[in-house]
Amino acid sequence: MNTNPVPLYGDRFQTDPAGLYREMRETHGPVVPVLLAGNVPAWLVIGYREVHQVATNSDVFARSTRHWNAWDRVPEGWPMTPIINQIPSILYSDGEEHRRRARAISAALEGVDRHELRTVTTRIADRLVDGFCTSTGADLRQVYTSRLAGLVVGWTFGLDDAEGERLSSLITALVDGDEDSAKAQGETFALLSELAASRADRPGHDVPSRMFAHPAGYTPQEIVEDLLVVLAAATQNVGEWLGNSLRLVLTDDRFAASVFGARSSVREALNEVLWEDTPCQVQPARFPTQDVELGGKLLRRGDMVMLGLAGANHDRQVHQGAAASHGGNHAHLSFSRGEHGCPYPAQEIAEIITAVGVEVLMDRLPDIELAVAPDEVRWRHSPWMRGVVSLPVRFSPAPRMGEV
Repeated sequence: MNTNPVPLYGDRFQTDPAGLYREMRETHGPVVPVLLAGNVPAWLVIGYREVHQVATNSDVFARSTRHWNAWDRVPEGWPMTPIINQIPSILYSDGEEHRRRARAISAALEGVDRHELRTVTTRIADRLVDGFCTSTGADLRQVYTSRLAGLVVGWTFGLDDAEGERLSSLITALVDGDEDSAKAQGETFALLSELAASRADRPGHDVPSRMFAHPAGYTPQEIVEDLLVVLAAATQNVGEWLGNSLRLVLTDDRFAASVFGARSSVREALNEVLWEDTPCQVQPARFPTQDVELGGKLLRRGDMVMLGLAGANHDRQVHQGAAASHGGNHAHLSFSRGEHGCPYPAQEIAEIITAVGVEVLMDRLPDIELAVAPDEVRWRHSPWMRGVVSLPVRFSPAPRMGEV
């Protein structure tokens, strides 16, 4: 069997991930040796069963990066550092420390009123559509999908529009893993530090305030660390889930006609995206606390193990292809599994924002269509996220809300 590691970057990773995962599986099996930027070695787990095993066995596969055995191979200025680092946030904590933080975050997100969330999302979506509906075309990525995610998630944080959009833009640069990532991380920490200090002095009815008030007893530093994780997960996953869902609706005949005015069809489209083009395609990182065999490979203590959520969703054990709709099958791994999986309140919030985003756009612009061939849609060059760089559309001019 071929043991040459696969680069976890490059055009193929964005343009044809399903084909690449299929080749990886045929060549390496469910556990693939990979190279991150800078030729840093890791393992990518793309088997459905194996991802589930890693995600649900935190005793053997720890989350803390202090276990990593390759810190000495990290080059100076490594663009992955904003994501893979030694900051003891909820992302890289284990045991009771992780559970303490997770309880606070879950409770803070549970406090978001679902009815108010839908109302606010609808209002913001309508306002954004008003900004371009009188023209004949737009780039939905620039004017709608990423902005809606940033504005609504910002609202749950108690931010004004400018703050929400600024933080969302910085998070995107941070997650893309390029030369701007470290700078974006520094600016993001500075803004979140200001936010945390503000909420400590003047708590409100928002996620950061509820995190501060939780019995978990957050310190100012801890809350900044975890606000970054929550904000990044929310804005990135919601924005790309919305963009990928709209791309599916605009290019797939199974949804193009039925989704107009049919909320059930919208939910089916959203669910299929989680199977076919899940926003979080690779989740970092786990580290074996002992030598362990996984999928026929020997993983050494401290090796980096990446969860290939997109690859696992395409595992032939569970995947039947886009032509056969997954319908109500929610067994995908898009929200991961185990105690480090996405908390249920976050999943609910993400689905509400994404579904409303699709519904409002389709209601307002009923003849909207993609302005380029489906294979001309370009994708983000991120090792972690699956999302479009642009989504150009055309439509007949429509009135603004106040002009209807």
